[in-house]
Amino acid sequence: MFVDTAKVKLQAGKGGDGAVSFRHEIYIPKGGPDGGDGGRGGSIIFRADKDTNTLLDFRYNPELKAENGKNGSGTRSAGRSGKDLIVEVPIGTVVKRDGEIIADLTADGQTAVIAKGGDGGFGNAHFKSSTRQTPVIAEVGEPGETFEAELELKLLADVGLVGLPNAGKSTFLSVVSNARPEIADYPFTTLTPNLGVATIDGQDLLIADIPGLIAGASEGKGLGHAFLRHIDRTAVLLHLVDVYNPDAGVAYRAVRQELEKYSDLKNRPEIVALTKCEGLDPELISLQTSSILSQNPSARVFPISSSAHEGLERLLRALVTASGEVSSLQRPSVDREQPEDNLPTISLSQKDLKDSWHVEKLSDRFLVHGEKIEKFARRTDLENYASVNRLRDILKKLGIRAELTSLGAKPDSLIEIAGKTFTLVEE
Repeated sequence: MFVDTAKVKLQAGKGGDGAVSFRHEIYIPKGGPDGGDGGRGGSIIFRADKDTNTLLDFRYNPELKAENGKNGSGTRSAGRSGKDLIVEVPIGTVVKRDGEIIADLTADGQTAVIAKGGDGGFGNAHFKSSTRQTPVIAEVGEPGETFEAELELKLLADVGLVGLPNAGKSTFLSVVSNARPEIADYPFTTLTPNLGVATIDGQDLLIADIPGLIAGASEGKGLGHAFLRHIDRTAVLLHLVDVYNPDAGVAYRAVRQELEKYSDLKNRPEIVALTKCEGLDPELISLQTSSILSQNPSARVFPISSSAHEGLERLLRALVTASGEVSSLQRPSVDREQPEDNLPTISLSQKDLKDSWHVEKLSDRFLVHGEKIEKFARRTDLENYASVNRLRDILKKLGIRAELTSLGAKPDSLIEIAGKTFTLVEE
C-alpha cells in the first residue's frame, strides 16, 4: 500500500539528572563534591533510504520515542547518553513542524536530526569554587523535544508524466521501463504513483507515472494535490495527450491551466507526446499537433504509439537531453544543528545579555522569555533550594531581576520561565 502523507508524534529523550555527591574516603576528611553529570537524551534522526518507498509504517506506529539519558552518580561518574532513534524514510520525504519545513531528505543516506534530545544536568562537581567548597546544587536534565511532525513524500524523478485520465501514461511507462502499473481502458486506473527506469543509449531515466489530472486539481479536486505534490520535484514534464481527443489543443490546455496554478510547474521544461498514433492518417496527426501548437507555439510535440513501439526512442532521447540540461532542483536548506550550551556560568556581553531575553507582565505572574535563561530554568531542580537560588542569581546577573522590579514585581511575585514557576526571592 502506497502512503505519501502521515503524522507522527515524536518524543526525544530527556537528559539525565546531575548528581549531588561528596567524596567519603576514610583518609580524606574534607572530600570535595564529586557528583557526575547526567547523560544526554537520545535524539530522533530520520535517514533517507532508497529501499523504503512509502510512509505506511507511520500509520501503524504513530508515536516514536528515543531513550532517556541516565542520571549521573558519585566519583564524577557521568550517566550514559540515551540511544538515538534512527528511522528510515523514503527519499523525497519532507518533514514539517507546525507547517514549517524542518527537514527535506533528497539523497540516499542523508540524515537529519528531527527531534533533539535534552542535555543532561550538571552534577555538583561543576559548581565548586573558592567561595563554594561544598555545593549542594545539581541540575536536572532537560526534556527532549516533543511535537507532532507532518510527513509528506514527494517523489524524485527525472521525468514526470502528466495528462488527462486515460491519456496513456501507464501504458507508456510499462513499455519503456520495468514498471508494471495497472492498466485498463477507463479513467483513473492509476490511483497511486508508479516509478520506472527507462534506458536509452546507456543512460537511465527515472520516470514517475502519477494519477491523471482533472479541472480543479490545483484546488484539490479529484486526486488533486496527491498528484501535483509528486511532480513538484521532477526535472522535466512529459505531457501525454490522447490523439483521439476531439481537440488535442483543448485537452492540452486543460492540463496546462492546472499546472500554472500550482507552484512553479508552469516554468518546468516540458515535452509533449501525442499518444495512440498507430495506424492513423498522418493528416489527422498533423491536425492535432497544430491544435497543440496553437496553444503553445514553442511546444515540442512527438507522435508516438506505446503499444506499437513507434516513436519511443526519439522521445526518450529528447527527454534525456532535456533532463540533462536542468540543473539540480532548488530545495529548502534546513540546518537543525544548534550550538551547544553546557556552560554553568554566564559569558555574554552586556549588550547580548539585554538582547537575549524579555519580560511579559501578566495578571498573576511575570513570564520571562529567552533561549539561554529558559535553558537554565529547564535544568533547575525546583525541589532543591540551592538550585532555585542559583537561578535567582542568574536572573540578577542578566539584569532580569531589575527589569522585573521595574515592572512592579514583589518578593512574593510568581516568575515563570520555560514552564517552571517560583517566587522572586526565597520564601
